[in-house]
Amino acid sequence: MPHLPDVVLWSVPAFVLLTAVELVSYRLHPDENAQGYETKDAATSITMGLGSLGFDLLWKIPIVAIYTAVYELTPLHVPVLWWTVLLMLLAQDFFYYWQHRGHHVIRVLWACHVVHHSSRKFNLSTALRQPWTSLTNWPFYVPMVALGVHPAAVAFCNSVSLVYQFWIHTERIGTLPRPIEFVFNTPSHHRVHHASQGGYLDRNFGGILIVWDRLFGSFVPETERPVYGLTKNIDTFNPLRVATHEYAAIARDLRAANDWRERAGRVFGGPGWQPSAPAGGGSGDAASVQGGPNAAAGRPGPDIATPDRSAASVPARTDSLPAPTDSAPAESATAAPRPPTAPSGAAPTQAPAPTDPPIPEHAA
Repeated sequence: MPHLPDVVLWSVPAFVLLTAVELVSYRLHPDENAQGYETKDAATSITMGLGSLGFDLLWKIPIVAIYTAVYELTPLHVPVLWWTVLLMLLAQDFFYYWQHRGHHVIRVLWACHVVHHSSRKFNLSTALRQPWTSLTNWPFYVPMVALGVHPAAVAFCNSVSLVYQFWIHTERIGTLPRPIEFVFNTPSHHRVHHASQGGYLDRNFGGILIVWDRLFGSFVPETERPVYGLTKNIDTFNPLRVATHEYAAIARDLRAANDWRERAGRVFGGPGWQPSAPAGGGSGDAASVQGGPNAAAGRPGPDIATPDRSAASVPARTDSLPAPTDSAPAESATAAPRPPTAPSGAAPTQAPAPTDPPIPEHAA
């Protein structure tokens, strides 16, 4: 078994020191355009981080057992050398991209990851707001183990990625030199990821490198000031509710589901998945619509059923929602009837008195 340092444990003093420095910087040099710190929000984020350490120890038991079984079965074994560790980090970052992206597009996975997006602030304490149900992450790294990477090396690479991503949760750093912005995940790129505007949704999933987003079409640069949080925020600082609110929403949707297909969609569909509209009642499957009634607290994105928070400030997501039009609705059976003598397209005429019924005429 390779002896690799516990990067997260060694980094805790740096986490505390840098968070304190950022907090003091907002006190000494306030920025009215930045979100800054809120005591309850920061306390919740720190509590979520501490709680995740305990729960992660629990989840490691089955994960280590599975990884060890796969490692024993594979004929491949990669030695832990300085240059192989670099390749392992590159591989881990690639699989992290897909793990992160998957946790945005599959609702049961999003129920875990939504914790990290639930703060309306964006500062170094937000980086500590980690889920308590990270058991959903391990399947994405099985290929690394199957290719001969020791489970301890996989854990080390995950820790390096987590530590790297701490410093990019800040509004105190603008954009960095272009070569760095092109290759690495930076505060500017990650601000986009945490934003709730339509054009920023489901973008910039990279961990250490941003090149995966450029390769797979999910990169968006920062062009406007982000609005952080969810389109329908959960409005609580209770750590237990923060950790479980989307699971509760899934449970409510499952109880209300009409059949097994809908139940599967509520769990494995997108965070705003909706069942197909009845015949004549809508336009096809609404599976791509974001922010359904019970998913609104679980995902950044326009909420169709309850657009209370973001109707004025967050534009609609143009890649999944049709843009509203300003045209008047078509005439319906409830519209006022035109006189029978008016031809198609003609201006309506005044209806004659009941005692003098109109003589029908044919339209030209």
